[in-house]
Amino acid sequence: MSERKPIVAGNWKMHNDRNETRTLIRQIIQNGKNLGQNCEVIIAPPFTSIACAAKEIENSAIKLGGQNIFWEDKGAFTGEISGPMLKEIGCTHVIIGHSERRQYFGETDETVNKKIGSAIKHGLIPIFCMGETLIERETGQTFEVLKSQLVKGLKSLKVQNPVDFVMAYEPVWAIGTGKTASPEQAQEAHAFLRRELALLWGDKFAAETRILYGGSVKPGNAKDLIGQTDIDGGLIGGASLNAEDFLGIIEQGTGF
Repeated sequence: MSERKPIVAGNWKMHNDRNETRTLIRQIIQNGKNLGQNCEVIIAPPFTSIACAAKEIENSAIKLGGQNIFWEDKGAFTGEISGPMLKEIGCTHVIIGHSERRQYFGETDETVNKKIGSAIKHGLIPIFCMGETLIERETGQTFEVLKSQLVKGLKSLKVQNPVDFVMAYEPVWAIGTGKTASPEQAQEAHAFLRRELALLWGDKFAAETRILYGGSVKPGNAKDLIGQTDIDGGLIGGASLNAEDFLGIIEQGTGF
């Protein structure tokens, strides 16, 4: 790991009502020593729980993220949520391009691009997700897929400060499957993304950008994964729903 401050972000997906949200956050805060000191801690609850989550984390180091964003600020877009809405409710970050959004809801590199643009416009930090499927990895297309997702996702966009931009490598075959990329596989993909980002936005920006690993991260493998040179933390799914596991990943991965 480098001078880049690690991030551990919990993507709660479609889990936790308001009572469960309060309980989990209180457990994280009560049991998390020096929370946020050595790494940034982010949680992304479902939209129905964001308001109560914002209240619970008020006096803590935990930051709040949305799981999705729409590219228009307002309008007849049933079921969507805009950048101004996320900002107003207390979000600082937003997950964009998660493989489940791509797989189940028709998200494309082009819509991801528009969503990242909206996040930047409204001062939200995008957590820009990329990753290959098992077939793509087995047929040697990993780097081709990652480059395409990166270039198309960032087309015509620019962020001024690297602390305001986060990427996440999440091999689709390792999400919710129990399979995990080896530390070497994950490092190779992260290093590739950093080199490609340097070609787009410059060496200095790329060197200072945090790139997270997502895909069945647990306390038992966090240290080996987050300890890699180009891995700056984790985008955590299932393990973020358990306070002990989530704090274990923070402790093992970032040594707080």
